[in-house]
Amino acid sequence: MSSKRVSLTQYLVEQQREHDNIPAQLRLLIEVVARACKRIAIAVNKGALGEVLGTAGSENVQGEVQKKLDIISNEVLIEANEWGGHLAAMASEEMDEIHIIPNRYPQGEFLLLFDPLDGSSNIDVNVSIGTIFSVLKKGADHEGVSEADFLQPGKSQVAAGYCVYGPQTTLVLTVGAGVVMFTLDRELGGWFLIEENVQIPADTKEFAINMSNMRHWDAPVKRYIDECLAGTTGPRGKDFNMRWIASMVADVHRILCRGGIFMYPWDAREPAKPGKLRLMYEANPMAFLVEQAGGAATNGQQRIMDIQPSKLHERVSVILGSKNEVDVVTGYHLEAAKK
Repeated sequence: MSSKRVSLTQYLVEQQREHDNIPAQLRLLIEVVARACKRIAIAVNKGALGEVLGTAGSENVQGEVQKKLDIISNEVLIEANEWGGHLAAMASEEMDEIHIIPNRYPQGEFLLLFDPLDGSSNIDVNVSIGTIFSVLKKGADHEGVSEADFLQPGKSQVAAGYCVYGPQTTLVLTVGAGVVMFTLDRELGGWFLIEENVQIPADTKEFAINMSNMRHWDAPVKRYIDECLAGTTGPRGKDFNMRWIASMVADVHRILCRGGIFMYPWDAREPAKPGKLRLMYEANPMAFLVEQAGGAATNGQQRIMDIQPSKLHERVSVILGSKNEVDVVTGYHLEAAKK
């Protein structure tokens, strides 16, 4: 990369001009989402000084207690994206139903899904959190928009990304042509390119999982973790380190930067639920990014982006990261399913 700093806008325009893989409306949509993330970053940075910490005294559609910043971030994303003419509708992890663009604004051809603030449990303790987003194209074969328009498999995504609010505020993006990273320059107020063609190493010695749930795991997950913990004397023949931040954005960002495997598997506490994470707002966009960086993402049985969603807030088991490790865990699941 040259020493000349490349802004997000310049990067998107050049991609549009040179490779024709970013339609003009999609470019503008990505810029609007990035601006909204900048506003959320400012609110996150103020913390207690901005009176944004603590719970809001309400629950979201999943029955989880909402933090003040969850609601603020959700409102920021809706307000920023309503009027631009790029969208037909939006869906959020924090809202029961889709948000159709009001009639007073022009309707576009895209659908935006987002988890406005991932890692809510870390908001009040100054640990990295983030915003995850996914973009789909609305079918052109009918007028209007409904929830059914959103129920597309992850492989139909035209763009996905996240913004992580940590020591630096970093935007990670894919439009299906690799993964790029931008960091927010707070003095200039702009996003600048820091890395292109991000690649996840195929092998790793780091795993991320909530070990406190070990007693509830399915046998293939227990088998894999036991082998990791056995170290150089075990069947894997190498020592592993464990990482677990409890913000999916932060854990995935580490994996994109240096490799690793992230697992949030099915467990026996709620056996009827296929997993904890949301397919549409978390698993699909992260799977898109990870695959574009050379990694893999499955639910233990199949590629996450091949799953046909049946409802807006569907949950899923997630295993993603360095390809060779994901293949091992997925293989253990498939092996167990044959017995």
